Amino acid sequence: MKTLRIATRKSPLALWQSEHVADRLREAHPGLTVELVPMSTRGDEVLDRSLAAIGGKGLFLKELELAMLRGDADCAVHSLKDVPMELEPGFTLPAILTRADYADAFVSNHYANIAALPQGARVGTSSLRRQAQLRALRPDLQLADLRGNVNTRLAKLDAGEYDAIVLACAGLQRLGFDDRIRDRLQAPHWLPAPAQGAVAVECRDDDFATRELFARLDDAATRTCAEAERAMNRALHGSCHVPVAAFARLENGRLHLSGLVGSASDGVLVRAEGEGEGDAPEALGLDVARQLLAQGAGELIAASH
Repeated sequence: MKTLRIATRKSPLALWQSEHVADRLREAHPGLTVELVPMSTRGDEVLDRSLAAIGGKGLFLKELELAMLRGDADCAVHSLKDVPMELEPGFTLPAILTRADYADAFVSNHYANIAALPQGARVGTSSLRRQAQLRALRPDLQLADLRGNVNTRLAKLDAGEYDAIVLACAGLQRLGFDDRIRDRLQAPHWLPAPAQGAVAVECRDDDFATRELFARLDDAATRTCAEAERAMNRALHGSCHVPVAAFARLENGRLHLSGLVGSASDGVLVRAEGEGEGDAPEALGLDVARQLLAQGAGELIAASH
């Protein structure tokens, strides 16, 4: 293969991630030409409704997958947290790159952290997971939808539409907005979306040449942690309709997983954690999911639909 074509969304963050993957590929395979194929997806185009209302995060993948099936692209690059728990038949993830900062970011021009917000402050986020954790900490806050790319969301904050917004640290850092992070919302008190901070490559299952090219970019520790988090989410039938959070870490061959299911309407949270062997991430994900269900997570999930 002389040229590899990467399908990507057109947002600045998606383009950054795809360029990052392209640079890593060129390093690993000198002489390989890598081209980006920027595309618009329905998830990018419909911004007046929440993702949950228009069909979920899979909307960010559909057009890119169709491009691969047509032969217009060889692979696609995604934020792994946007990839559905079950891939469409015929596709695989040949590489999950080393995870960046997993945490969420509290961003505000006037307040240092969530506790410092005044009574009834307006906070922007469309994520039910973030809303549930905000409600648990501060039931008085007004939570308002916030869609669009990172630059758009920051512009809305700067225009005074919100007192604060919550975004992923990794996205801000990748675009050079590190200085906008006022507070890192991190484990164990605040949990991210499953696989948050990790970038994944998707290609056709039967495209062995592309799979082989990406083998060197795969980070085993990140994949193990992501598999545990995604297994937990899958067992809970999690999607962007459901406030589910998970964070795994691998230490000395042992895998630790913390999970959370919440209610975006009243801030009720159930939490669980577990530990297991690093070579059995799926089993650990299932174990933590069972613990959450035993505590009533099923009712919270049912209520969120």
